[in-house]
Amino acid sequence: MRDASSFGPIAPQRVAEAGLTSPADPSADAVQSEDCLTLNIWTPEVPDDPTSVKGRPVMVWIHGGGFTSGSGSVFLYRGTQLARRGDVVVVTINYRLGALGFLGHPGLGDPDSFIGNWGLHDQVAALRWVRDHIAQFGGDPDCVTIFGESAGGFSVAALLAVPAAAGLFRRAVVQSGGPHVHTSAEAAVTADRLAATLGLPGCTRDALGPIPPAELVAAADELAKRAPEPGALAVSFLPVVDGAFLPQHPLTAVEQGAAAGVDLLIGTNRDELTLFSLGRPELMALDEARARNWVTNAVPDVPVTELMSGYQEARTVRAESVDPHALTVAIGTDAVFRWPSLQLAAAQQAQGARTFVYLFEWESPAFGGILGSSHALELPFVFGVVHVPGIQLFTGGGSEVETLSTQMQQAWLAFARNGDPTHAALEGGWPAWDPRKRTTMVFGHHTGATDGPRNAELAVWERYRPLFSPRIA
Repeated sequence: MRDASSFGPIAPQRVAEAGLTSPADPSADAVQSEDCLTLNIWTPEVPDDPTSVKGRPVMVWIHGGGFTSGSGSVFLYRGTQLARRGDVVVVTINYRLGALGFLGHPGLGDPDSFIGNWGLHDQVAALRWVRDHIAQFGGDPDCVTIFGESAGGFSVAALLAVPAAAGLFRRAVVQSGGPHVHTSAEAAVTADRLAATLGLPGCTRDALGPIPPAELVAAADELAKRAPEPGALAVSFLPVVDGAFLPQHPLTAVEQGAAAGVDLLIGTNRDELTLFSLGRPELMALDEARARNWVTNAVPDVPVTELMSGYQEARTVRAESVDPHALTVAIGTDAVFRWPSLQLAAAQQAQGARTFVYLFEWESPAFGGILGSSHALELPFVFGVVHVPGIQLFTGGGSEVETLSTQMQQAWLAFARNGDPTHAALEGGWPAWDPRKRTTMVFGHHTGATDGPRNAELAVWERYRPLFSPRIA
């Protein structure tokens, strides 16, 4: 017997500083431990005899946090509202983070030739546990949806390409994520830098083994201060294409049918990058020259003049700001989140899978409205906690907010139940996405399906990063 009346320890990580926390941050008093691989379950009812009843749909949440922070037990992710509203079983999981979860280097000497991805292994282990035991909690192991945001969305995209995860879920939801990975060589560079930061002679299991987790977390924090290499994301850790556990780049794998038969719901928020500008005055006050330099470093494979002029023209037509900060937010949002998400949608749709795309445009009132439709803003709407006063500082409050939350919850629940997010509260329904019409559900003040929203500036990406193109892993 195990006492499961309280949440388990969270993975070792840096706790957010006072004043900079978000609803998804772990509390400062959360116990941290390497023994963190627990999961949490919300269910409407535990059956006396699981074999005598039809199980409910199961929704397994994979948290975000840049692969260095977060947990399945933070307040925002608790599954009460979804379980009650949709008669589903909600599961939230922990997985190893930072160096303990994603450090990849051949010098670590894994007997199975795996490089990194320990956190992804944990996610697969959790899904296997769900397959084997969720019926005892009223869930249907054959009707599992995985959903995740940010690093959790990156994880969902990667799991579509992990052979060990095949058959463990039937549907997938990617929120503000995408198929972002490191090559083995890129992971090794990060690992060598971490070892150097710790003053070690090399990245080996013997050298790293005695290092306490807190020191690994501190070294990873130092790595995060480095400016990203041209074209790289500003994160130290990502899933690693190791040729074994994750054999190929997720886009390549999905294009070749690795996730055939998995229904996909995927989308992004309009102004993802505003959240990452908070507390960084150098990004908030860019002039045109520095904005060009930022774009050139972030997107070195696309001509900066063509990219910036394309966004200026599209935003001018819509009477939107074209100041340097607004342009970098728009370009960065599409480079990191929206366009890769559409590439993944196109790859999965081409395999005949039901594919649905959304764009979230509700604006946050926080900080005088400077966040717009920022990264993570959709989370309280999906989890149904917009009635909480502290959350309303981020989301706003009132009947319109409650209505939008209901629309999104019902869509996610309908998708988990039958693979189609259409429901009665979405006027006109939610048509499937295809690369020609690009019909997208826009969530905001005027929720509804629209063909190709904000499509004008995407033409630049189409020229240099086509929806369908070979990937090198």
